[in-house]
Amino acid sequence: MPSTPTGTRVRGGGTGRREGGGPDSSYPPPSRCLFKPPRMRITKRPVAALCLSVLSSAHSAARRPRQRTSASRPFFSSYSSFPRRVSSRSVGSRSMVDVGIDEKGEGIESGHCDQGRHIWSSPGCGLETAMEKQIFCNRSLNMKNIIAVGFDMDYTLAQYKSETFESLAYDGTIKKLVRNLGYPPELLEWTFDWKYMVRGLVLDKKRGNILKMDRHKYVKVAYHGFKEMSKEDKIATYGNTLIRDSFDEPDYALVDTLFSLGEAYLFAQLVDFMDSNPGKVPSGKDYGCMYKDVRAAVDLCHRDGTLKQMVAKDPGRYINKDSRIVPMLKMLRDSHRSTFLVTNSLWDYTNVVMNFLCAEHNSYGGSACNFQWLENFDVVVTGSSKPGFFHEENRANLFEVEPESGMLLNTDNGTLIPQVGGTSPRLPPKPLKKVCRVFQGGNVAHLHKLLSIGASSQVLYVGDHIYGDILRSKKVLGWRTMLVVPELEEEVKLLRKNMDFRKMLRQLRREQDLVEDKLHRLKWTLRFEDPEIDRKLHLSSELHQLELQRENVRHLHHDAQREYHQMFHKVWGQLMKTGFQNSRFAHQVERFACLYTSQVTNLSLYSPDKYYRPSEDFMPHEFDILGL
Repeated sequence: MPSTPTGTRVRGGGTGRREGGGPDSSYPPPSRCLFKPPRMRITKRPVAALCLSVLSSAHSAARRPRQRTSASRPFFSSYSSFPRRVSSRSVGSRSMVDVGIDEKGEGIESGHCDQGRHIWSSPGCGLETAMEKQIFCNRSLNMKNIIAVGFDMDYTLAQYKSETFESLAYDGTIKKLVRNLGYPPELLEWTFDWKYMVRGLVLDKKRGNILKMDRHKYVKVAYHGFKEMSKEDKIATYGNTLIRDSFDEPDYALVDTLFSLGEAYLFAQLVDFMDSNPGKVPSGKDYGCMYKDVRAAVDLCHRDGTLKQMVAKDPGRYINKDSRIVPMLKMLRDSHRSTFLVTNSLWDYTNVVMNFLCAEHNSYGGSACNFQWLENFDVVVTGSSKPGFFHEENRANLFEVEPESGMLLNTDNGTLIPQVGGTSPRLPPKPLKKVCRVFQGGNVAHLHKLLSIGASSQVLYVGDHIYGDILRSKKVLGWRTMLVVPELEEEVKLLRKNMDFRKMLRQLRREQDLVEDKLHRLKWTLRFEDPEIDRKLHLSSELHQLELQRENVRHLHHDAQREYHQMFHKVWGQLMKTGFQNSRFAHQVERFACLYTSQVTNLSLYSPDKYYRPSEDFMPHEFDILGL
């Protein structure tokens, strides 16, 4: 079995296949800001040095790259000519507000700040936010118009540790495949490389291929199992059709959540295993059937409660603790906004996770009867079955949850119904200091009524799932949306570290264009102008030299682009890019997320009344005209 690259779309231990699974305001202010990014130096690469030497020719002036504003760089910019402090800086079609810039062009934060309840307003912290902690804006959003802010739980408020949680889910899935679905016992010896897969990939169920596409749905990187497909194979398989493939269900599966990484890895392992050992796979199985089996095994893992029980025993082993969650929630509530939680996880698991996240001192994960974290919310909806929850025509019953017992109480659109044999509804025995009602099921119409929402545009919902959280709430309801992209933090750091390399790639691309233009002109001259014999020989010699130069530059560009690609991920490259184009994942982020950021608690670094504004959009023809 290849030791290369295998999760599970298990939404954190929840019941659905799409999503899984503190009371005190007296947080002592730390003596330092939460984040202070290290100063980074740009290392010189061998390919970069070689390429730059090739470009120092007589035409260097013509080939010198134009200085572009940050509007042409989605996630980074060169700050060497900017002042020390910049209150607002736009990057691409996203706005990076409240940025602090030091002399070396790096995002900085104050050495001392009092975070207290309102981190954004603490002395020295409000205007100096490291780039990787910023909130990026695709569409204007005035927080003054928002009256309710909602959150998903798994991989939004609760950031799982992939190396432990996804490995746990992967091991459970393997056991189900062997013990329940008839796969050979040798699968139990397989291991999981949790760093191998990335979001935004597409699984070709019928062919056993894993694809990465650009925003136009052109396949740029393709693997069969763990074997890279050649350019010729890619074109033959995905480029020679008269009708464009949509690359959607049912023939394809989208790796759109962090929960999906493990099952994508396991699918690739099974593809390689089947190719090498066709007789060991259960009879009648093809690639598509194996994917269905992986999905079935994942669901079995969640239904039997094994994953949830393991997380409940030791939440700190599987979930990252973020001390800014409670201050962020209190800040929103202090600004007179409602807060709510909508998760697919059921009440018992939700209570365990939220106790761990919100308790100030917690070595075990919280008592089963500790419900103080509910003081941070107005409404909690568990077992919501997103994305179906976002459709008002969804007729799912709404039950109220009694926190202590977990008992479900019948309601009529949120109003308790008297129990049979009694004269009044059964109420929770211990009312909370700030009453928060907990429900299970229902739909978005129930939620709007409970929160007295008059217009869907008054709601901001924060989640991690493009399709389960962001797309449906945006397209169906018109809610404002914020997508949490944990991978963005490291990506931004690498982008800033390798800015010079990126500039060199653009310069090589221009060099290639110039050489090709000269070649085309010479070929046209030789073909149609019929020059004299001496001039023809001279032009032929020049043509030969240009062809050699073109091949040289082409190889340099190809090698440099691959090297840059591998700086981000050895196999799949940059999350938000495929070469010079936005990736399909980046395109989805841009289309459906009003805001996006690396962590949900980055909200605490901004005023709750912030007006988020995107930068100006630019078309390709505008760059030269405007001198960008």
